[in-house]
Amino acid sequence: MVDSAGKAAHRSSAVAEGWSVPVLFPPQRPRVVVKADLLPAVSVLSTAALLGIPMGWLWSLLAPAERVRVISTNGQLAALELESWHRFDDLAVFGFLAMATGLLIGLVVWFLRERRGPVVLVAAAGGALVAAWLGTQMGPAFANSKYSVDAPPALGAVVEQAPRIETGWVVLAAPLVTCLVYALMTAWNGREDLGRRLG
Repeated sequence: MVDSAGKAAHRSSAVAEGWSVPVLFPPQRPRVVVKADLLPAVSVLSTAALLGIPMGWLWSLLAPAERVRVISTNGQLAALELESWHRFDDLAVFGFLAMATGLLIGLVVWFLRERRGPVVLVAAAGGALVAAWLGTQMGPAFANSKYSVDAPPALGAVVEQAPRIETGWVVLAAPLVTCLVYALMTAWNGREDLGRRLG
């Protein structure tokens, strides 16, 4: 039967020889920081939301207009052949811009090393959602001013109708890509504290 002094001597000799000694109590996992991240999260949300303005402006430049013909004296319009496809093109262009915005937000927020965590992630996703919604409001406004008509067109005239976004579901592209990018970066990092303490 070995006494406690013998166990201590055996343990010290094992450490001296380079053996690994099992740890009885594993280190505590880092806790989620909420209070300290609230103010940076508000800044992230508001800054990301402002990206909706350049997003809408770019969309108004890239989205194709639909050529239509005036078919009645009261201003009734009819799309020319194959021109109605531009309705999908307008939506697709905005969807790609929204995904690019979500990618940018996810990457930039990830590089805020000292603020990594769920609080800033929620703020980034919310900011991406607001940015996409703001883009759906500002984009058609920019496009309407670009394709404004000064005088009523004549009967039979062909005019360009401003591009439009016909569904609101496209705004979900930006926050989904933001969350996906952040999740991929989190999995790639592999640290329990996401590297916050190295900042």
